[in-house]
Amino acid sequence: MNLFGKKIPLAWLQLKREKTRLAVALAGIAFADILMFMQLGFQDSLYYSNVRFHNSLQADIVLINAQSSALLSMKKFSQRRLYKALDLSAVESVYPIYLNYASWKNPVTGIPRNLLVIGINPEHNILNLPGVRENLDKIKLPDVVLYDRSSRQEYGPITANFEQGKTVTAEVGRKLIKVGGLFTLGASFGADGNLITSDINFLRMFLNRQKGLIDIGLIKLKPGNDEKLVAQQLKQYLTPDVRVFTKQEFIDFERHFWASSTAIGFIFTLGTIMGFIVGTVIVYQILYTEVADHLVEYATLKAIGYTQKYLLIVIIQEAFILAVLGYVPGIAFSLFLYQRAREATLLPVFMHLGRAVLMLILTILMCFISGAMAVRKLRYADPADIF
Repeated sequence: MNLFGKKIPLAWLQLKREKTRLAVALAGIAFADILMFMQLGFQDSLYYSNVRFHNSLQADIVLINAQSSALLSMKKFSQRRLYKALDLSAVESVYPIYLNYASWKNPVTGIPRNLLVIGINPEHNILNLPGVRENLDKIKLPDVVLYDRSSRQEYGPITANFEQGKTVTAEVGRKLIKVGGLFTLGASFGADGNLITSDINFLRMFLNRQKGLIDIGLIKLKPGNDEKLVAQQLKQYLTPDVRVFTKQEFIDFERHFWASSTAIGFIFTLGTIMGFIVGTVIVYQILYTEVADHLVEYATLKAIGYTQKYLLIVIIQEAFILAVLGYVPGIAFSLFLYQRAREATLLPVFMHLGRAVLMLILTILMCFISGAMAVRKLRYADPADIF
């Protein structure tokens, strides 16, 4: 078997000669891979979970207050700005959305926990989420909400009780509400649970909220219109106290907040870098020891005519073998941890091909860097000095 045009057996025989050392090296590489896999997995789940609501919006253009920085800190603005958009001939319809966080009291334990409440006009389905369309009529009734079946268990056995046909009530804020149906959105780093209700129920729930002061404005365009062009027209037409986004720009706006304006994104990135450094150091120590233990043999090879380049390739081959063998248990255990993380946090922590390939490349690069550093020891393999 060949690699890089050179024979592998020498590199492989050297590695497997010390089985304990080989096992330690593979465990170290697997540990570094697991650390990087988990950091990247949680980072992706951070971005994905926090824009699921944004992705569900059935709109072409989104309006928010110019002072809003993310979904968890929305500022209110007058819906007159939204309805003013109807002056443009390209605009077909507009829809206001109310958002607020409220304290949900677990109906079993009585322990309160905040969740996100979304108020919409039930005459129009503006959220492309499972369970919303078929339950819109139910939230027209007073004090009736839809409960996110993917909310965390700390809110109580709401989904199980509802599916068993039981009447489910809970206290939200200081108001007793009834669960009239279930939908699926999912927990995020900003909200562990979600409710959807009518705009009228929303205002009954939050007495301090004024009708007409909304958090998000949705705009649907007539077919054939370019949302980027219309968004630019709206930026010039509307007052500067509102920001105008296309739907994709609104998604990117949220992602950018979590990536650059919070410590969480930085921590996950730093964790990935630290995992790479840890793996590099572990492999370097193994390869350096390997070279040191066989320095006489390498000097002998030099004496009979083998070049420094050949010896370098042998070390790089060892690094490649370690990378591939260490990657296999690393990805296998990471898949197990991803499943456990999903079950424990209800966050969308999933493996995908792109990340698996990226991690394989990073593992090989990590081992190659270690090999390149360890091979410097060969410069001292002078036959005249050793013999």
